Amino acid sequence: MSGRLYVIGTGPGNPAQMTPEALAAVADAAEFFGYGPYLDRLSLRPDQIRHASDNREELDRAKTALTSAVAGANVCVVSGGDPGVFAMAAAVCEAIDHGPSEWRNVDLVVVPGITAMLAVAARIGAPLGHDFCAISLSDNLKPWNIIENRLRLVAEAGLVIALYNPISKARPWQLGKAFDILRDVLPAKTPVVFGRAAGRPDERMTVARLADADASSADMATCVIIGSAETRVIARETKPDLVYTPRFIKEGAR
Repeated sequence: MSGRLYVIGTGPGNPAQMTPEALAAVADAAEFFGYGPYLDRLSLRPDQIRHASDNREELDRAKTALTSAVAGANVCVVSGGDPGVFAMAAAVCEAIDHGPSEWRNVDLVVVPGITAMLAVAARIGAPLGHDFCAISLSDNLKPWNIIENRLRLVAEAGLVIALYNPISKARPWQLGKAFDILRDVLPAKTPVVFGRAAGRPDERMTVARLADADASSADMATCVIIGSAETRVIARETKPDLVYTPRFIKEGAR
C-alpha cells in the first residue's frame, strides 16, 4: 500500500505564519525532503528523517519523495512560502505526469501556505487590493524574452505586479532591466515596494517611486511589488507609510 505525500510551505519564515494544516502534516510524516534552510525551519522528532538537497534539485527531490511514498512511507516535501507558487507542488505534479504509473496512485495532499507577496502586502498595507499578477524574473526555466514580453503586457493591462526571484549573483542585471521596461509604460510616481524577509527578524520594507527604484535594493530574499497607475501611498507622520490599490477603477482607465 502506498503512503501519503504531503507538499507543504513553511510560509515566509516567521513560525507564526505556518498554518495549522501544515503543522499537522509535519506531525504525520516520517520523511522530509527539501532545501536545507527550509527543513531547518521545522522542529522534527528524533524518529523523523530529513533529506536535504540543493535548491535547484526540485525534480530529483520530487522523484525521490514519490519513490518513498510508493514504498509505503508518509513523506513531506517542504517549500518556503506556499508550495503552489513557484515551488515544489508543480515539481511533484511534473514528476507524476512523466513518471511511472504507480506514482499516479499516491495519496497526494498539497497544503496551502502564505506566499511572500501576501506577507509583504500585509506588512505595507494593501497593494494587491485590486487585480494583480506574479512573475518570476528567473530565466532558469523560461527564456528572458518571454519575461520581458509578459512584464510589458501586464503593465499595459493595469495589473499590480509581484516579482519573485528578482536578483541573484548569476542574474544581477534583470531587475534593473525590468524597471526600465515598466518605466516605459507606468507613471514615474508608481509605488515600488521592496519587501525583504517579511515577518522575520531581518525584515526590511522600503517604498520608492518607479522613477527612482534601484535594483540594488533587492536580493533573493526580497519580493518586489510594483503598483498600477491607481496604486496610492498614504503618508503618515508617526507610522510607516501605507501602500494600497483602490478597489474601484474609473471608467476609461486601462
